[in-house]
Amino acid sequence: MSKIQMTTPLVEMDGDEMTRILWKMIKDDLLLPYIDLKTEYYDLGLEHRNETDDQVTIDAAMATKKYGVAVKCATITPNAARMAEYDLKEMWKSPNGTIRAILDGTVFRAPIVVKGIEPCVKNWKKPITIARHAYGDVYKNTEMKVPGPGKVELVYTAEDGTQTKELVFDFKGPGVAQGMHNLDNSIESFARSCFNYALDTKQDLWFATKDTISKKYDHTFKDIFQEIFDADYKEKFEEAGITYFYTLIDDAVARVMKSEGGYIWACKNYDGDVMSDMVSSAFGSLAMMTSVLVSPDGYYEYEAAHGTVQRHYYKHLKGEETSTNSVATIFAWSGALRKRGELDDNKELMDFADRLEEATIRTIEEGKMTKDLALITTMEDPTVLNSEGFIKAIAENL
Repeated sequence: MSKIQMTTPLVEMDGDEMTRILWKMIKDDLLLPYIDLKTEYYDLGLEHRNETDDQVTIDAAMATKKYGVAVKCATITPNAARMAEYDLKEMWKSPNGTIRAILDGTVFRAPIVVKGIEPCVKNWKKPITIARHAYGDVYKNTEMKVPGPGKVELVYTAEDGTQTKELVFDFKGPGVAQGMHNLDNSIESFARSCFNYALDTKQDLWFATKDTISKKYDHTFKDIFQEIFDADYKEKFEEAGITYFYTLIDDAVARVMKSEGGYIWACKNYDGDVMSDMVSSAFGSLAMMTSVLVSPDGYYEYEAAHGTVQRHYYKHLKGEETSTNSVATIFAWSGALRKRGELDDNKELMDFADRLEEATIRTIEEGKMTKDLALITTMEDPTVLNSEGFIKAIAENL
């Protein structure tokens, strides 16, 4: 059988621990037999990031700008325990955060819906895609403990030295204070990524903040979204038959719970962090979530929405059997291959991505699955497969 040819490489970012083991299995059993796979390879494993002073992460992001499409394995973001375990030079930043900042991207996460893995919310019939603005807010905050009576103020000093002050609070005793920021151009990029992705996927777009309470900070988000929509996207949305809908965050939560799904829900950074975990858990499993970073400049980076599955990796190192769910990592590859095919007008590659996803879903719907899914499925007597056995079963269907 002749292999499917690629004209432009994918940027391939390898990762850590159990997901690194799955990465190789997926390539060997599901991709290389069918595709003449062209990738520009970057090893984002923690040891190599440490050896290169994390330059490899920057290089991988710049290569994504060059080629337009990347696929990324899950990676370790080190804490104090990892510093000691890997003898690191320093506590390197999250590779995802570094890549997001360089690509100026928005993360879109959506559940993979499979019969037999039923959502906890009974009326959810279609996936709900969470779009998270991955800059600023509490994640780049400055905070302090207030030891006793005194004033906390926000002070803006302009380049010419003039100052504007706002009283945060006149403390009569101990407490805490926090300062947050965001950038108009980051919010604009977030809005454009959301509008473009809605048009790409032909889905309605919801956006929600708390502008009634936060009359400057949250209201700025609302205003920027509306201005960009009215100027550049209103007619395109009408032509595509989709809608843009703004509401308050508490109203959005109530509406989401009563909806059937099938739309994109754009969230500020903290809301997106929390709501993506709620949606993934309610749909079944974090290992059944797709994740794609979309830049307003047209760069795409696909990855699994979960971590490196450390506990399974330690079992694997001891020679013990694992049953690790590889679905989200498989869908990262299929998403990247489909987008590569779309940009290169390579229908064979796009069709293969569709078949790979269909084979994966069919395997689960036939009752063959990893242990995490067997624990939550409504099917009777599912066949529990180990990590390799599950990928081999998908290969048979493929």
